[in-house]
Amino acid sequence: MKPTPDLCDQYPDKVDVMKPMLKNFGGREHFCGQIITVSCPEDNSKVRDLVSTCGEGRVLVVDGGASQRCAYLGDLLAVKACENGWSGLVINGYIRDVDVIKKIDIGVQALGVYPVKTQKRGLGDVNIPITFGGITFCAGHFLYADNNGILVSKQQLI
Repeated sequence: MKPTPDLCDQYPDKVDVMKPMLKNFGGREHFCGQIITVSCPEDNSKVRDLVSTCGEGRVLVVDGGASQRCAYLGDLLAVKACENGWSGLVINGYIRDVDVIKKIDIGVQALGVYPVKTQKRGLGDVNIPITFGGITFCAGHFLYADNNGILVSKQQLI
C-alpha cells in the first residue's frame, strides 16, 4: 500500500482526510479495503457478528459515538477478525487488551483504551453512513490507513 501522504498528493480531489484523532493499536500499521459500517452505541454485538463473517480484506468502521464507558474491541474479536480475513477496524471509541492486539496481524485504529467491555443487547445499524472525524464513511467506499492518518475515497485507488 502507498503511504497516505503519497495518496493525498496523487489523488487530492479523490480523497477525504479524517481529522487526526485515532491511534494505531494493531499489529498491522497500514491497511486498506472496502468499507463496511456499523453504528452501535455502547454495544459491540454487531461488531462481533460482523468479524465472525468472511472479511474479504474489508475494513470495519465502527461508530461508538466516542463513548468513554466501554471498549468495542478486545483480543478475542481482533483474533476473530484476523482469522476471517478483515484488513482492519477503525473505531470511534475505545478498545482493550492492547498488549495482545498489537501482536495480531490486523489494523486497528481507535480513540484509546478502556478495560470495560460493552453490554450485549444486539443493538446497532449496519451499512448506514456514519460521520466522525470530519468525514462520512459509507459502505462500499474505500479506506486507507497508516501512521500518517486515514483517507476515504469513493473509488479504489490502489
